[in-house]
Amino acid sequence: MLIAAPHTSNWDFIWTMATAIVLEVQLSWFAKHSIFKPGVGWFFRRWGGIPIQRQEVADRVSFMAERLKAADSMVLLVAAEGTRSQAPHWKSGFYHIARKAGVPIVLGFLDYGRRRVGFGPAVETSDDIRVDMDQIRAFYAGISGKFPEKSGPMRLREEGD
Repeated sequence: MLIAAPHTSNWDFIWTMATAIVLEVQLSWFAKHSIFKPGVGWFFRRWGGIPIQRQEVADRVSFMAERLKAADSMVLLVAAEGTRSQAPHWKSGFYHIARKAGVPIVLGFLDYGRRRVGFGPAVETSDDIRVDMDQIRAFYAGISGKFPEKSGPMRLREEGD
């Protein structure tokens, strides 16, 4: 499981794909179904895109966890914020997929402030979501997106107040 943060611009996709090409890493990633339009949908699927119908009630966490477990090799990339706009919390799917699949969460970043892209540590999930998220927050402290004002708090809804 690879998370990408912060996610504040469409440029994040371009820089992430360029990095994956240079490092020869084949990524799989979620995106809202509406970007997979005729004419360009093939391109996004070719580059590992998996369309998601947000309104559809489905157990995507279990589905993706099973895909990760069954795959000989798979790097699932998730934009933890879930949107390029400011949101009140991160989406927690990445965390639950990693836990169910028994895989670590690798912390990927695009730091526009320092003009750097890369990978941080791998975080093994535990029974304490707050402790795990504290590790993630500590890593991302000081990393800035293209539009920092669009970044929301690095907090999962399940953490409470």
